[in-house]
Amino acid sequence: MNKTIRVGMLSYGMSGKVFHAPLLHVNPRYKMVKIMQRSASDALDRYPYVQIVQQAEDIFHDPEIDLVLVNTPDHTHVEYTRAALEAGKHVVVEKPFVHEIHEGQGLIDLAASKGSVLTVFQSRRWEGDFLTIQQIINSGCLGRLVEYEAHFDRFRNFIRDSWKEKPEYKASTLYNLGSHLIDQALFLFGIPEAVYADIRKQRTNSLVDDLFELILYYPGLKVTLKSSYLVREEGPRYLLHGTEGSYVKYGIDPQEEALTNGHFPDGPNWGKEDKANWGILNTDIKGLHFRGPVETLPGCYPEFYNTLYETLVNGKELAVKPQESLNGIKIIRAAYESSASRCAILIK
Repeated sequence: MNKTIRVGMLSYGMSGKVFHAPLLHVNPRYKMVKIMQRSASDALDRYPYVQIVQQAEDIFHDPEIDLVLVNTPDHTHVEYTRAALEAGKHVVVEKPFVHEIHEGQGLIDLAASKGSVLTVFQSRRWEGDFLTIQQIINSGCLGRLVEYEAHFDRFRNFIRDSWKEKPEYKASTLYNLGSHLIDQALFLFGIPEAVYADIRKQRTNSLVDDLFELILYYPGLKVTLKSSYLVREEGPRYLLHGTEGSYVKYGIDPQEEALTNGHFPDGPNWGKEDKANWGILNTDIKGLHFRGPVETLPGCYPEFYNTLYETLVNGKELAVKPQESLNGIKIIRAAYESSASRCAILIK
């Protein structure tokens, strides 16, 4: 069946400008119809064919819109997602899905009752380094994996005037960057047996948590996830250790920087990483010792919307199930409980 998915976007902030609008613009199977901008209209500078609206209801109640993108501030996700589902729309929610477990389960149940597709924009499943890690693990070249460590570090030692710095909005780096690292770990290894967490405020005068270190317990495997806003000297982004070898990866997937610089994700070399950032594999392969760079697979953020189209139009299995993102929220809630009590929290 040939069908163009008509999209209404609820915000043209960072995620709208950098991620969603460029991805949708170059995908011929989607058409951005309306974007909500209450006090500006700069979306028209790049996408003159869209209609700017000031009220979310102008999107919810438009019978021509099939899909609503809830990419508003985190604390509004539940309200807007519920309203879109009640209006009979399919919904993409930015991460983090929700703040509380019962909120997410309520939205999942509502979507099921309406026969609507609900998914979460866990885009970093389609980053080149993460795709490469999956290939390395599946190849068995590290032997039995015993340790996995992932970092999402930044250097921002000042406090911005933003809702992301205000505790009344439940903002924190764990909900923000942690949602990515946790989703990747759960995608690879499933739900852990237990979680131990150290969550802190490190920047001077910070009101929200800006460092976390999580240890996820699996039989025979230690998973460490860490993020800090006070890392000025770059360390490894991923470290994998197994009974036969190791893989260490520096650098970050180039797609976000390219999108931030105004490039559209439709070029022939999209998502390809510079050779200088390829990870190092050190292992034995069929009795021969190998140490050297492994070419990073190209990242492909556009696959999120490609796979979603197959679900919406052809009924294929959803790539990012909302329950998977809700499982990530369960890990976050357990992490806060662990950090407060200074003990591991059982999940299973």
